[in-house]
Amino acid sequence: MVNPVRYTLTLFFKGILWLLGIFLLIEAVIYFLAPVYDFQEPVPFSGTRWYNPYHDIDTANWRRANLHFHTRRWAGITAGEGTEEECYEQYRKLGYDVAALSHYQYITEFQKDSPYYIPVYEHGFGVRKKHQMLVGAKKVLWLDYSLIQNINHKQHIINLLRPTSEIVTIAHPDWENGYSLEDMRYLSNYDLIGVLDNNWNSFEQWDAALSAGRPVYIQGDEDGHNIYDPYEVGRRCTYINSPTRNSDDLVKNLRSGNAFGADIYMREHETFKEKEERLQWIPKITEVSVRQDTLWVKTDTIAMKFTFIGQGGSPRKIQYLTDTGWYLLQPEDSYIRTEVTFFSLYKHPPTVFYLNPVFRYNGDPPSNKLTASINWERTWIFRIMTLGSLLVGFWLIIKVRPTRWRRKQSRG
Repeated sequence: MVNPVRYTLTLFFKGILWLLGIFLLIEAVIYFLAPVYDFQEPVPFSGTRWYNPYHDIDTANWRRANLHFHTRRWAGITAGEGTEEECYEQYRKLGYDVAALSHYQYITEFQKDSPYYIPVYEHGFGVRKKHQMLVGAKKVLWLDYSLIQNINHKQHIINLLRPTSEIVTIAHPDWENGYSLEDMRYLSNYDLIGVLDNNWNSFEQWDAALSAGRPVYIQGDEDGHNIYDPYEVGRRCTYINSPTRNSDDLVKNLRSGNAFGADIYMREHETFKEKEERLQWIPKITEVSVRQDTLWVKTDTIAMKFTFIGQGGSPRKIQYLTDTGWYLLQPEDSYIRTEVTFFSLYKHPPTVFYLNPVFRYNGDPPSNKLTASINWERTWIFRIMTLGSLLVGFWLIIKVRPTRWRRKQSRG
């Protein structure tokens, strides 16, 4: 006689294993269809001219923006705290011009009718934080390589995301080594890098991409998950130089590099009210220009130091105690980006501005256009070699399905 408890438990666990098998089989099909790419060898920026993304800035038009924040969504699975309304209201109180919600795999329609609405979401649901931020998103992409990703998978996802959004950003690439330095040298077809967030900084990845001749710019955001916690709000942001707060102008100038990332000074245990008062006195960038092979950066207050960084992330010059930093561009320089560090109180981290680079070019409009191409021969060799394993997986799922287990048990 069959023990009903044992029978139920056996059926339950076998059902779980069968569902796991279905999941793994679906994953196997996704990986089976993945293309294999040929990647061009990286070439540093070159040319007789210097491209300056700030060539037409109006210093009265800096807009403080945060485009990466999570509130409660997906029944709390994604660990967001607070409502969308509370998030927008808190950033409004702090004097932000732009605030957007970047739910995982979901584009919010909150304030959709506003001219300032920017559709944003964070793509990616696999392990090891291989995520992308989509700004000006048109639809959600539900495909991802959720178990492992090599450079071919990463390039394929970027290519699939490209037509779905105005801006494709690689989010926090250094977090859990989601994107290696080698990845950043070879990947193309994206616009920005999430260099700054509350969890991780990715300057090495940014410099690896720039050193490889990728004209990609900085995005700095909170990536917070709790709108009630002052430690997660008002710390990092992107300043966009835009004539209006309209979404079209903001997205256009962010994508073209007419922006910079900021790490905002924050005192320990600071309240929201204290943040509101302090954020009114953040310094401003008043000039970024290239004149006679010299890069000039000016601020409206004396900075502690200006650091000019070039190929390989190597500091080229540090200038102290001035409101005007300058650097004579050298023949061997392919790009130069500037960090401006301001004064802070004792033992508290300073406010730092991270400017986008100026880089060499020959007059063609700079863009990180797709340089990888599908190698169909290697793609089909991979598919033929793995086809047998895929067919065995299908056979096992059909052979060992729950209905067959029930028939076997009934015969017993």
